Amino acid sequence: MSNSGGRFAPYRNALTAVSRRTGAPLPSLLVSFAILHELTAIVPIVGIFYTARSLGAGERVVNAIALNRDGSIDDQSWVNIQLRSWVDEGEQWAGRVGRRYGIFGFEKGEVVDHTQTSQNLSGKLAGDVANAVLAYGAVKALLPIRIGLSLYFCPMFSRAVVEPIRLGGLRLLGRPKSM
Repeated sequence: MSNSGGRFAPYRNALTAVSRRTGAPLPSLLVSFAILHELTAIVPIVGIFYTARSLGAGERVVNAIALNRDGSIDDQSWVNIQLRSWVDEGEQWAGRVGRRYGIFGFEKGEVVDHTQTSQNLSGKLAGDVANAVLAYGAVKALLPIRIGLSLYFCPMFSRAVVEPIRLGGLRLLGRPKSM
């Protein structure tokens, strides 16, 4: 047991130093990072979806990524493979979310039709599904920027939002303010 504690000691020491330097408790920093990481996904996905919808860009961009000019899939470069992977993941995500909430042209609670899904994978995506896939892929591509922003704003968000909520909850429960 002590062996695994030693293995993580450098990380624990680094995180404790960050906590001291920023003036925010480590648990609050972790919660802040998680919240900001999700917000940096949700806000852009909604914004990109509606921008793509208003510009009619979803179908053109997604289908250009998915297929070459001659209609064949180009698996030669890492970039094309990664983009196609995001299109496939985005299509599956749009189907799950669309059926769950009744959006993107899906009926709420609609039963999955595997023949339709396989046709979409080999064919072209259209309408709101294509816009959702574009938004999903763009948010995936922005992951390094999202992580950087989340890390940068984490201490401020922790002090301004998470800690006041935590301390208010402790006051309501009548517990001391210690970590």
